[in-house]
Amino acid sequence: LIAERYNLSADEWSVSFQSRFGREEWIKPDTEMHLARLAANGVKKIVVFCPAFVSDCLETLEEIGIRAAEHFRKHGGEELKLIPSLNDHPEWIHALTSIIRQQLAG
Repeated sequence: LIAERYNLSADEWSVSFQSRFGREEWIKPDTEMHLARLAANGVKKIVVFCPAFVSDCLETLEEIGIRAAEHFRKHGGEELKLIPSLNDHPEWIHALTSIIRQQLAG
């Protein structure tokens, strides 16, 4: 939906998966491998958004904002910009309040 709204072509956006846990096979493409591949293919600047998180945490700030950015640069990228999660944005708080009120009303 985001790509459609901003008229992004298929080569202007992609999806990868984070949060691998344990030794089990994980959903692909893995974020680190994906970032390395993008950098190796000449992508210099990238914007990352973590839609599964409504608030920033160690996983978004440290794993993506710091370690993934370093990994991207290590493989030839120049800049990884992490879009902040919704956190305490007024529109998110309003929406959350509305959902809670609806649920309390039954």
